[in-house]
Amino acid sequence: MKIKVGLLTAVFLLANLSIATAAPIYTFPVAACTVKYAKTHHDYPATDIIAKKGCAFVSPIAGVIDEVVLVDKWSGKTNKGEDRGGLSVSILGDDGIRYYGSHLSKIEVNVVPGLRVASGEKLGEVGATGSAKGTSPHLHFGISYPTQNGIWWVRRGVLYPWKYLDAWKAGNDLKPVVKTPATIPAEPKK
Repeated sequence: MKIKVGLLTAVFLLANLSIATAAPIYTFPVAACTVKYAKTHHDYPATDIIAKKGCAFVSPIAGVIDEVVLVDKWSGKTNKGEDRGGLSVSILGDDGIRYYGSHLSKIEVNVVPGLRVASGEKLGEVGATGSAKGTSPHLHFGISYPTQNGIWWVRRGVLYPWKYLDAWKAGNDLKPVVKTPATIPAEPKK
C-alpha cells in the first residue's frame, strides 16, 4: 500500500511540474525604452537604434569586455574613423562574435577590458558622442568577427544586425552568422 501511495504521489508531482525554460542567450541591447531602428545603415553594415538619451545599453550576450573608449576624441575637422564612435564598448560574446555599441553618453565605471558580463547587464547609456554630435541620441550597434584591438573598420560592423535585433526584441535566440575572412580588409580611406 505504501508503494502505491508513494508511486501515486510521485506521478502527481511530476504531472504538476512546470517545464523549466532556460534564460535567453541573447538580449536586445537597449533596455526599458521605446526604440526605432532600420534595416539599413549609411555606408557599412550596422544599425542605429534611436532611443532617448540615458536609456540603458546592455550586453546582448554573456561574454568579456573587449575594448572600451572612455574619452570622446572625435572632431569634425579631422573626422578620423577610429574616433567616430565616441564613447564605446565592445564585447566578445560567448558565441565567438564581437558586439559593439557606440555614441554612448556614459559608460558604467566597472566596465573595463577583461570584465566578464552577463546577457542584459548594463554597460552604459545611449547618447550622441563621436560623429553623432548634433544628431538624435542613438546606439550605433555593430556585429563583427573578433580582431586585434584598434581594427575599428571591422569593429563598427560587418553584418546587418536588424534580423537579429528583431528576434532578440521578440525574446527569441538567433545567433548571428559571421564569417571571418582569411585576411583582415584594409583600413578604408574615408
